Amino acid sequence: MRRTYAQGRSHELVAHELGGSDYISMNLYDLQSGARLKPCEMPEAKVRDFVLALVPEKD
Repeated sequence: MRRTYAQGRSHELVAHELGGSDYISMNLYDLQSGARLKPCEMPEAKVRDFVLALVPEKD
């Protein structure tokens, strides 16, 4: 699930593992000082690895 807030300056991503119990949860903020990643109760490296390997489904 991906949601966008604040006229596109804030993004929430929650993804659940297919057939498993693992998940990713994060917020990404587009600040004047640059992008800020905020993982939700998990290591930032886990979130970064997931996002960098993500291949979105085509509609």
